[in-house]
Amino acid sequence: MTQPLNHPAIPARRIGVLLVNLGTPEEASPKAVKRYLAEFLSDRRVVELPPLAWQPILRGIILNTRPKKSAHAYGQVWTDAGSPLAAVTRAQAEALKDAWPGVTVDWAMRYGAPAIGDQLVAMKAAGCERILIAPLYPQYCAATTATANDKAFEALAAMRWQPAIRTLPPYHDDPAYIDALAQSVRASLAALDFEPEALIASFHGMPARTLELGDPYHCHCQKTARLLGEALGHEMIVTFQSRFGRAKWLEPATDTTLAALPGQGIKRVAIVAPGFSADCLETLEELAIRGRETYLAAGGTQFAYLPCLNDSKIGIRMLRDILSRELAGWIGAQ
Repeated sequence: MTQPLNHPAIPARRIGVLLVNLGTPEEASPKAVKRYLAEFLSDRRVVELPPLAWQPILRGIILNTRPKKSAHAYGQVWTDAGSPLAAVTRAQAEALKDAWPGVTVDWAMRYGAPAIGDQLVAMKAAGCERILIAPLYPQYCAATTATANDKAFEALAAMRWQPAIRTLPPYHDDPAYIDALAQSVRASLAALDFEPEALIASFHGMPARTLELGDPYHCHCQKTARLLGEALGHEMIVTFQSRFGRAKWLEPATDTTLAALPGQGIKRVAIVAPGFSADCLETLEELAIRGRETYLAAGGTQFAYLPCLNDSKIGIRMLRDILSRELAGWIGAQ
């Protein structure tokens, strides 16, 4: 007599939304930071140099010198819930968990944990046959959006039964995003005890050659700043932060701009980081701490860093709106 095949139970169909951000070390220690930087700086999307030329520099110099300094920086902003980036991204996923019936919302990091591949496997096992991968980068960049999608498709390539996939497009000029930014900036400015003479929009820097190679990132950043300035009725100074290495990067640089403004008679500034969906090392340590020090040392008198949208009501409403559009046709069809 033929024995029946034992198939595993198939869970009820669901839709998945996977929020993705850059990544973070597991703790603010040189060892953890070294492990994180080894993965991050080995990504060919991030450092576009031949591995034979780059890896000796990375392994021989950078990973033996930078982790201690970076660990100190992480230590200045670390929270009881872990790194700010992980804590906020987790909170964003939690805030969206009941946004749509039959939809599972989770989060992942491109580098570090929880890994994109692990989360996709878990979501598929839980019945998610359709998954929206949502890299939370408003401005498209190959070194952020593309590499997050690469990692997701790498995981899919190992699956026998793949879920259907959609990816969140850049939303740098989306009215919902610009309106949320404007609301957030207005509220932050209203809470200050001074009126800034200049507003700076600081975006994460990229090598200048990325623009020459066809990356739209620089144009996306400029458009975000222009639209935000129009919404606020205030011109924005656009700068780029986080330079790394000797290559020419997008300019003007945030740190040199902050050092120069007091000499131009601008003694009160506020700075916002519209390219970051969550506060992290680059905003809380590089801008709010070191940026302030640079500006005040150059003769500035008042400085304010304005927080990212994070998991604020304004920010979550914006995410719900843009994700709902990408889920159209899926919701109710499972």
